[in-house]
Amino acid sequence: MASVAANGDVAQSVDGRQNGIDHRDKKEEEKKLSTRVCIETKKLWQIAGPAIFTRVATYSMNVVTQAFSGHLGEVELAAMSIANTVILGFNLGLLLGMASALETLCGQAFGAKRYHMLGIYMQRSWIVLFLCCFLLLPIYIFTTPLLKLLGQADDVAEMSGSLALWFIPLHFSFALALPLDKFLQSQLKTAVTAWVSLAGLAVNVVGSWLCVYVFGFGVVGLCVVLDLSWWLIFLGMYLYSACGGCPTTWTGWSVEAFSGLWEFFKLSLASGVMLCLEFWYYKIMILLTGYLRNATVAVDALSICMSIDGWEMMIPFAFLAAIGVRVANELGAGNSGAAKFATIVSVVQSTMIGLFFCALVMILHDKFAYIFTSSAPVLEEVERLSYLLGVTILLNTYVAYINLGCYYLVGLPVGLLMGWVFHFGVLGLWGGMVFGGTAIQTLILALITINCDWAKEAEKAKARVAKWSTPDPEPLASADG
Repeated sequence: MASVAANGDVAQSVDGRQNGIDHRDKKEEEKKLSTRVCIETKKLWQIAGPAIFTRVATYSMNVVTQAFSGHLGEVELAAMSIANTVILGFNLGLLLGMASALETLCGQAFGAKRYHMLGIYMQRSWIVLFLCCFLLLPIYIFTTPLLKLLGQADDVAEMSGSLALWFIPLHFSFALALPLDKFLQSQLKTAVTAWVSLAGLAVNVVGSWLCVYVFGFGVVGLCVVLDLSWWLIFLGMYLYSACGGCPTTWTGWSVEAFSGLWEFFKLSLASGVMLCLEFWYYKIMILLTGYLRNATVAVDALSICMSIDGWEMMIPFAFLAAIGVRVANELGAGNSGAAKFATIVSVVQSTMIGLFFCALVMILHDKFAYIFTSSAPVLEEVERLSYLLGVTILLNTYVAYINLGCYYLVGLPVGLLMGWVFHFGVLGLWGGMVFGGTAIQTLILALITINCDWAKEAEKAKARVAKWSTPDPEPLASADG
């Protein structure tokens, strides 16, 4: 019996020590995980924080322009909404998407320490986007007849066409500013873009107020101020980059930028189509709203909600850009596990932010429209749409790539069915997008992320860097010596 008891004590002692070890190991793993989360969060927000500020500031310039237009009248707000949100937005979606190819190319080149290629990639992007701007010019020139052909009211169509012509300088500024933003972002110099964007926003706010309330220049003055604000942003980023701010990545203008342009164009176009399809869905919604009863009120209400939605969407877009840089850097360096972990941290934190802004919109559902208008019918319509706006903001957290099938094969038909067949009007159009498009899109993306083979993606990144890079000039120079 004593032997049995002794054996029992020994077993309990061993079990106790084992449990203690297991407990310590568990605590150690939790500590390691929390440390990894903190480190990754710091790296992520080093890019995402300034990127969020930059995107919110630049988008705020559009919101400021629209808000001042709304206080000039309902027709002015509708015309500015179409010229700014639809015409300019159609082209911005394509150009931004094409410039986003640099997030992958520059990010992976930076991670692989092929620094000289960042400047060459950016110059190639400038050439490609500038040529595309010329191809897109007819949209601005023929805005009025196009809108009339689509059935828009004559007064809104004519004013929209006039404003679109004043936005042509802004259109060309995108071709230069967007690639430069990606160039700086890929090397973690997002603080520069944040300060420059703040300066652009300040000029835009002060200039818009002067144009409307002091000089009486109306909506045309607002267009000119927005043009100048964007060109100021480009000049600020360019002067920083070219005057010593990026000594290893900007080595001056190079004829090498003209090589491989067709391949670069195809890569940029593929990236552009992915992003602009989501942008275009929103613009199509605004155009379709023009066919509803009380079209001016409906367009005004939807454009206000789209402005708020777009404002908040800059946050998940900034997270997308930040995680794009983090993943590209890690894959370029061959660290597939770090790339996967960075993605998980980004999704969790972006979701928490989405929940916060969704709740905020729900709480202020009858207040936020006063930023844009004092018209009672428009305010009432915006309040009806505000709950869908909250849901949209939450789902926007999961920024998507599966646009074509979700939005156009599901969302648009469902929206048309709810809007016209079941007579839900603009509420039905937007509901189709939220429940038929964005929700399905979010589910698909979650499944893709979970099943991604990160080691394989790291191998692809190495191959991509090798394909798109040329030898570093410094090693070549030393070898020749």
